[in-house]
Amino acid sequence: MASALLLAGCSGGDPGEPGAEQSATGPAREVLLQPAGSQGPAPFTPSTAQEGAPVQQEAPPVTGVSDPAPAGHALTGSTPGLYGGTRSVASCNVEQQVSYLTAEPGKARAFAESAGIPESNLADWLRGLTPVLLRADTRVTGHGFQNGRATSFQSVLQAGTAVLVDQYGTPRVRCACGNPLRSPAAADGAVHTGEPWPGYRPERVVVITPTSGTVGSLVIASAADNTWLERRTGTDGDQDRRPDVLPSCDPASCDLVTNPPQPVPDPNAPSTAPSVPVVPHHTPSAPRENERPGDPVAPPMPDDTAPAPTPDVPPGPDGPVGPELPVVPDGPGEQQPQPEPPPSFEELLPGDTAPHQPETFEG
Repeated sequence: MASALLLAGCSGGDPGEPGAEQSATGPAREVLLQPAGSQGPAPFTPSTAQEGAPVQQEAPPVTGVSDPAPAGHALTGSTPGLYGGTRSVASCNVEQQVSYLTAEPGKARAFAESAGIPESNLADWLRGLTPVLLRADTRVTGHGFQNGRATSFQSVLQAGTAVLVDQYGTPRVRCACGNPLRSPAAADGAVHTGEPWPGYRPERVVVITPTSGTVGSLVIASAADNTWLERRTGTDGDQDRRPDVLPSCDPASCDLVTNPPQPVPDPNAPSTAPSVPVVPHHTPSAPRENERPGDPVAPPMPDDTAPAPTPDVPPGPDGPVGPELPVVPDGPGEQQPQPEPPPSFEELLPGDTAPHQPETFEG
C-alpha cells in the first residue's frame, strides 16, 4: 500500500505494481490528487511551466484518502472562464517542450502513443496547442514515463495547473512534467490517492469535454485584473485581446459548477444560417373600379386613341426633311430603278398659256 501511495505527481508508478497502470477506457481503481506545484517522480520532461504555482521537483508527502472519487461536472472546452492566464504571457514554454521530447526518440515515441498522435507530427501538434491555466480542479487521464515506457492513471489536477489545450478546448499536456493528458475514464468505486490541498471539494471537480468542432479562440479569465481575455488557439498570448462579446458575468462572480457562463460564438466560424433572397419592394397601385382586393391585376392596355409618336426630325432650309434612305448598291445583273428628276422651272411656272397668234395682222 505504501508503494501505491507514491503515485501522486506525473507518474503512474511502477508498471509492475498493482494499480499503477490503468486503462484510459477501463474503470479506475484509484484517482490521484496532483497539486499544481507537484512535478512527480516519473515526469516525461523537466517542467516547462512559466505561470502558475511554483513547481516542486520532488513529490510532496502523500497519504491515502479513502473518500470516493468524484465523477465530475461535465463542461464543454469552450466555456468562458474555464481557463485563465495573464495577458501576453504563456503559461508554458511550448518550444522548450518540443526540444525536450524530440531530443529523446524513446520518450517522443511513448508520448505520441499516449497522446494518440503520429510521432512524425509531434512537434507541429505541440505548436498548435494553447498554453493556459486550469481554473477548476479537473479530472483527467494522466501518463508518466518510467522504465522506458508510458503508464496511465486517473488523476485530479488542482486549479492553477499550467496545461496545453487543443483546438477542441481539452487539456492535452501538463506542463509541470510534460505528461500527455486524455479524457478521464469511468471512476465507479474508485477512491482518492494523495493528500487533498486546501479548498479541495470533490463535489466541485469538473470534467472537460471536447467541443463538437474546432474553436478559433478561448475566452479566458485574466489572473491580473479580473477581466476577460480572448486568446487565439495555437498562440502563446501575443495576440490576446478584449472579446467582442463579453460573458454576462465577470470572472470572479461566475460559478463554473452551478451556473457556468454560456460559450461565446466564434466570430471566425462560418455562418450556418440559410441565405434568404432579397425581394425588391413593390408598392401596389390603387384598386380599379369593380376590382376586389386580392384579385389579380391585369397589365394596362395600350391607348388606341393616343396619337402615334413622331420622331424628332431636324428642320432643313425648306422645311422638315425626311429621314435619309440608305443607299443599296446594285447587285450583279440587276438594275435598280432610278428616281425621277425634279420638275424644271418652266414646268413649274409656264409662260404664255394663250393660243398662238400670228406675228402680223391683216388690215
